[in-house]
Amino acid sequence: MTRQEENTQMDNSPDEMRDQAARTVEADNNPVPAEGGADETADIDHDLNQLTILKDENKECRDKLLRLAAEFENYKKRQAKEYDNALKYAAEDILKQLLPTVDNLERALDHHDSKNSATMIEGVELTLKGLTTMLNKFGVEPILSAGQPFDPNIHEAMVMEASSEVPAQHVIREFERGYRYKDRLLRAAKVVVSKGTE
Repeated sequence: MTRQEENTQMDNSPDEMRDQAARTVEADNNPVPAEGGADETADIDHDLNQLTILKDENKECRDKLLRLAAEFENYKKRQAKEYDNALKYAAEDILKQLLPTVDNLERALDHHDSKNSATMIEGVELTLKGLTTMLNKFGVEPILSAGQPFDPNIHEAMVMEASSEVPAQHVIREFERGYRYKDRLLRAAKVVVSKGTE
């Protein structure tokens, strides 16, 4: 305390000194808060809590994403393997269905006898019927060409012949029958086409 303050205190009356001391004690007991201090502290605590929550959510989402990525990779590998197997053995069912036809042809040849050609013809007819039925079951249908107008989309012209019975640009007969598989052309028919009367 400076001399001037000491002199000033001595000049003050005891009542004034008492009032001044009371004001000093009150000021010490009730400090003026810093502007917005309590509110800022609460906001910081709230922000820290939110940050912790967001970090936890982020970690959880990242873990889920990593698990999903691993599951998707496994799924892709399984699908690729199943696709490869499907391609590798795609014809298996058709081949199984063809085996009885092979058996019938072998039996027909085993029982072939020049004296008994009717039995041979009957055996071949049964084999053809079985094979045709099996092909129909898989969606393979023959293209009926004889007498039909020539269509380059389904016919392959091998020869053109004059004909008084079949109009020009129509199929006279087939060398080899054509087939459709569902809505696709499996094999074009090889045909003889009429060029009309000469």
